[in-house]
Amino acid sequence: MPRGKFVNHKGRNRHFTNPEELEEQRKAEEEKRRWRQQHKGEESSSEEEIVPKKDKDNSDSESESETSDSETEGKAKGVEALIEIENPNRVQKKAKKLSQLNETLVKSSSSKPELSRREREQLDAERAQAHYQKLHAAGKTDEARADLARLQIIKQQREEAAKRREDEKKKKELASQKKTEATSRALGKKI
Repeated sequence: MPRGKFVNHKGRNRHFTNPEELEEQRKAEEEKRRWRQQHKGEESSSEEEIVPKKDKDNSDSESESETSDSETEGKAKGVEALIEIENPNRVQKKAKKLSQLNETLVKSSSSKPELSRREREQLDAERAQAHYQKLHAAGKTDEARADLARLQIIKQQREEAAKRREDEKKKKELASQKKTEATSRALGKKI
């Protein structure tokens, strides 16, 4: 029991492998590798016999790391072999032929440069505005019809107001003439 109130459980069940076990595992893996190479072909085993014993251990570890890297790249992990998934974030570099590169250059140079989303939206908005203005000028939009109707009503009101003003002017003139006539008669003047 540790002294004190708090107990740290991290180091309690540590298990270390013996160096003898590690050596046995290494030998077993080396034998498996040799067996695989012998069954693949005699060419690879003849190259190993030329290499001295000490260099062989170093080259074995290097070749194992190379083969394990190539195997992990080739083998599918988990359900990758069963389900085909295309990850858009994963970029696979593919070697292109010179003819393909030339074709892509020709296509890109001949076609119009692609616009960004904002630029496309701005152009669409400008086109829509111009189209609306054209229809509005022709009087085909609802707003234009409402404006024209409002204008007609205003014209009628102004015409009526102008007639009323003229009538009132005439009445005032007549009234002023009658008044002058009445005053001239009262004074006894003849016109």
